[in-house]
Amino acid sequence: MSGPRRQREIFDAALRDLARYGFDAMTIEGVAERAGVNKTTIYRWWPSKPALIGAALVDAPLLDLPMPDTGTLRGDLTALADGLIRLVTGETEGGAARAALAAAVTNPELAARFHTFFADRLSREQAVVDRAVERGELPAGTDTKLLMDLLAGAVWVRAAFRGETVPPDFAGRVVSAVLDGLA
Repeated sequence: MSGPRRQREIFDAALRDLARYGFDAMTIEGVAERAGVNKTTIYRWWPSKPALIGAALVDAPLLDLPMPDTGTLRGDLTALADGLIRLVTGETEGGAARAALAAAVTNPELAARFHTFFADRLSREQAVVDRAVERGELPAGTDTKLLMDLLAGAVWVRAAFRGETVPPDFAGRVVSAVLDGLA
């Protein structure tokens, strides 16, 4: 990974400020101060606030969603949905993700950065589908994007858009609905 020595601290500060203040109110100066770097360091690597947030979305540990390998498709998807629920409902993680999505609606540069974010996630999620195809749990040619959109969409709608509490069994119920619908 190429970037400044304190990249992790910069990304962490950027996402925390995004969650706390929102995209419009957060500043590069504030991020630099919290990360313990000069603002010129940030601008050297990321020429704009959308560029910084876009990079943080992809590379920040705060928003990392490990790809599970439980040995079954149902187990992998349930673990993935549980991880996404924790991410979306987490105060900082969820706040940063919601603020970035809201800002992307009116900021074309940030919206373009989301394409990279979603492409990165989909490429990592492909391994879950590939293993399931190898085990005979899914047919070859399964639409990974559709499968992941169905899972993530259910989580985002319930937790972020409706603002409802996500029950403990929600991940398993969503996975069952999706897989039983695909079978």
